Amino acid sequence: MSDENTVSEPTVSTVDAEVVDADAAFVMPTYARYPVEFVSGHDATLVDSTGREYIDLLGGIGCVSLGHCNPIVADAVRDQLGRVWQTSNYFYDATRAELAAALSSLLSTTTDEGGHVMGSTGTRWKTFFANSGAEANEGAFKLARRWGEKNLDGASVIVSARQSFHGRTLATLAATGQDRFHRSFRPLPEGFVALPLNDIYALRERIERGGVCAVILECVQGEGGVWNANYDYMRDVRELCREKGVLMIVDEVQTGFFRCGSPFCFQRCGIEPDVVSMAKGIADGFPMGAVAARADVADLLAPGDHGSTFGGNQLACAAGLACVNALVDLGIGEHVLSVGRHLRHRLSAMDHVVEVRGHGLMRGAELDVPVAARAVEAGLAEGLVLNHIGDSILRFLPPLVITCAEVDDACDRLERVIARLA
Repeated sequence: MSDENTVSEPTVSTVDAEVVDADAAFVMPTYARYPVEFVSGHDATLVDSTGREYIDLLGGIGCVSLGHCNPIVADAVRDQLGRVWQTSNYFYDATRAELAAALSSLLSTTTDEGGHVMGSTGTRWKTFFANSGAEANEGAFKLARRWGEKNLDGASVIVSARQSFHGRTLATLAATGQDRFHRSFRPLPEGFVALPLNDIYALRERIERGGVCAVILECVQGEGGVWNANYDYMRDVRELCREKGVLMIVDEVQTGFFRCGSPFCFQRCGIEPDVVSMAKGIADGFPMGAVAARADVADLLAPGDHGSTFGGNQLACAAGLACVNALVDLGIGEHVLSVGRHLRHRLSAMDHVVEVRGHGLMRGAELDVPVAARAVEAGLAEGLVLNHIGDSILRFLPPLVITCAEVDDACDRLERVIARLA
């Protein structure tokens, strides 16, 4: 439930012992699991193997945008299952092209700082489809290196931010500005530098030293603690990159697809980057990632420069197109902004919550007591699916269809949990 989620031994488990034993025997121990097996769900509700219901405030780590088992996405996948699943990228696919066009329209949207849609820039974007956020960022890095080769005399350094998180592959780990993720996996690929977030002077100094081909930033650092990039900083980075001919990459893997209210969070800053990576909410939990670039940048890649066997296959594109179209048709952004404000207000009013960060339905609540990890497990007993980052930050990424009434119910339960642990 967190990318580093050590928990105490559970006192009560609802999972069949045979499942636990098989998992321990045959699955790599990269996650410490909680003692629950979810077998069904709908909207913002999950149901475990005993039939007990939970309010889901994690959303599959921010993936379940339209809610669990959304019928629109389910019908699209079911229809595609009866036709063809995988033919490879050697052949055309109408759904893939239609989804890429829908993403181009979504990426070109403009909003105000509050996240409300205003219009369009008219920019044409081209997309490469992958299977995860890490793969999307790998594609972004290759675009950046090609850009440096063609336009910046071979410049190859990619600058990221401290406390960032960009994935688990070796290159995306190298870009991740948190040393704790680097342990045991060195040597990491060269050519990555992490600087303080929201420090335009440090970034300008590094770019002016030369050798930089791109800057990659998250509008909200999710795994780093739900830290916001300042709007003015993002605008300054956009101008600096334009001035120096450096690519600006925005990692929207966690913040995209209306998670923060606007279609993509960079739009709240009033900017348009050169490259955008995305995944998580793109297909309502179906495994999919994508990297998009302005057409002039995307066209730097030629056949053979990049690829993916499963990327953009028919099942994934059917799920992605259904999800993206439904998000737009439902006007989900306004709902996210409204419910997100309510969640922020409820969290801010809680005892022991000292700060609430983030946008829309991506929130982080900082506690003045180190009980966040224990609260996640205790929350299960209250029928809550929670997530923690370290011992003092709770992160909230519920399905975007969660209601204010469900937020109230969940916050009432969470208050009881924190009160008992504090």
